[in-house]
Amino acid sequence: MVAAVVAEMAAGAVVSHQSAAVLYGTTVWRAPLERVCVTRNRRGGGRTRPLVKVHGSPVDSAVAVEGMLVTTPARTVVDLALTLPLEVAVVAGDALAGSFGLGTAELAGELARAKGRYGINQAKQVLSMLDGRSQSIGESLSRIMIQRAGLPAPRSQGNVFTPDGRFVGRVDFYYAGAGVVCEFDGPVAYGRLLRPGQDLSTLVHRERIRETYLRTLGFEVVRWTWDDLVHDRVAGRLRAALGAHRRPADGRVEPAPAPEPRSPSVRAL
Repeated sequence: MVAAVVAEMAAGAVVSHQSAAVLYGTTVWRAPLERVCVTRNRRGGGRTRPLVKVHGSPVDSAVAVEGMLVTTPARTVVDLALTLPLEVAVVAGDALAGSFGLGTAELAGELARAKGRYGINQAKQVLSMLDGRSQSIGESLSRIMIQRAGLPAPRSQGNVFTPDGRFVGRVDFYYAGAGVVCEFDGPVAYGRLLRPGQDLSTLVHRERIRETYLRTLGFEVVRWTWDDLVHDRVAGRLRAALGAHRRPADGRVEPAPAPEPRSPSVRAL
């Protein structure tokens, strides 16, 4: 659909916003996709048609994707942060930041260029909440929940080791100083762990055994599901775990290596 709509437009239209995120293969959750979003290099003059949403704002660089000009990953993050609901923008922003290794300085520079655009205050908040190490929608929404509850921000994606250095497994979140590790249990999370020929019940059993072992190493394990997130059942359990006095964990948690980021070829317009 994107290619067909862009082909009918006059030269100079750059695919942007959630349409750019889709072309980058990014997780797009609850963002409206019924219209193709494009940006033209001008101030103002935006309009909406049945199949296309035209934005008007300065754009001086782009990436070629499938023969179309697309806003850079950093610009796409900022555009989404300006225009989508906060939770939706954080989910997509996490995915883009992780895929392309977007750092704080690069995003801050793009945000500075958006000064004066509508939604700038929300965009600042979105960028302050991004974590490219997030690996699922549920993990992104969990971090938002934790922040809104006034709890300390956890670190994402930790590898747990025994005292003698043996690898135990990876956890979604961790508070190393408090000896607390956290897991979001969602269909996508379990799907990533399934081995060829393994069914879900076997995987769940294996995960429970791993949880028991984490506890023997001195970690407090806090798990939650989509249902827990929706019904606000996480913050109290996490607060209790962080406030409990326990012996230091015997195991240790280290940041898991990040995947190699993609490096798109950016060109000036």
